[in-house]
Amino acid sequence: MRMRGLEIIAILGTEWLEVGLNTISKAAMRRGMNNFIFNAYSTILGVLFLLPLTFFFHRMTSPPPQLTLSIFCKICLLGAIGYCVQMFMFIGIGYSSPTMASAMTNLTPAYTFILALIFRMEKLDMKSKSSVAKCIGTIISILGAFTVTCYKGPPIIFNSTSSASSLHEVLQSDWVIGGFLLAAGTFLVSVLFIVQAWIIRDYPAELMVTLISSAFLSVLSTTIALNIVKDPNVWKVKPDIELVTIVYSGIFMVSFRNTVQTWVVRKKGPVFVTMFKPLGMLIALAMGISFLGDTLYFGSVSGGVIIALGVYSVLWGKVEEEKAVEDTNGEHTSFNSTSDNKLPLLQKKNMET
Repeated sequence: MRMRGLEIIAILGTEWLEVGLNTISKAAMRRGMNNFIFNAYSTILGVLFLLPLTFFFHRMTSPPPQLTLSIFCKICLLGAIGYCVQMFMFIGIGYSSPTMASAMTNLTPAYTFILALIFRMEKLDMKSKSSVAKCIGTIISILGAFTVTCYKGPPIIFNSTSSASSLHEVLQSDWVIGGFLLAAGTFLVSVLFIVQAWIIRDYPAELMVTLISSAFLSVLSTTIALNIVKDPNVWKVKPDIELVTIVYSGIFMVSFRNTVQTWVVRKKGPVFVTMFKPLGMLIALAMGISFLGDTLYFGSVSGGVIIALGVYSVLWGKVEEEKAVEDTNGEHTSFNSTSDNKLPLLQKKNMET
């Protein structure tokens, strides 16, 4: 697989930003931050930041392609999926921990592979080693996710401020609820990447896609928050970790992260974006223990290792498959290189279909 340094650095940066948001949002939720209001404020701030940026960018470069009604509706769908992802993830973190959230995001490559099979973006040939590796890896990843969700285990690094009763808790209701919410959120992340690939193939304008989807997301999240949170005092933002979380999410996540991910999806495809999710587990462990005083449990570590092994198997199969495609293309088109060979594998297969 041909990897460009800029794309790798960009995705690694977004992983750090994601885990950072999970960590500070957990701290803000402990201080009483409301998830619905947080989503409303952060998306509005993100749109306000993206609006002038998009305007000046397209003033200096070529304007974006013509926006059709069909593409506009798909982008709005992207925003709706993004809202569901945010709510599942943040509520799930509230019930569990940022470490579990990062462990669950390791399921994204497996989910993406399953969805790609369903929508005929991937071909399954059980005579091929790459297809077998992807299938086995998918099953292992799902088993690892169940391990993280249903088995907490004894603490490895114990926080003295935690309740002593947590030493004897192997299965907690909150932990299980949080795990299932995070698993659902991770599945929607894979759906989001698939929809993103469809949109950006027909409308290759990352900033415009991010701006429109974020604008729809802000309208949706604000409307829902206004109907759920009736107390005006709750809408007052405290000048502490709550304000920091909103600014961080609006600028770095809604604006920067979404734009970068859309760009990398166009350049390398959705599977490439998901390749670095296992690194988020290590980052989350370090941040959670250092800044939140989280207790590290054996279930999280063992489940994370199982998921990482499954993810590695899926990605190995993907790399081998792409090498085979590149070798085949090289044999047939060595005398005439075309721009089509630079397209992500997922887009190629979709176009061929």
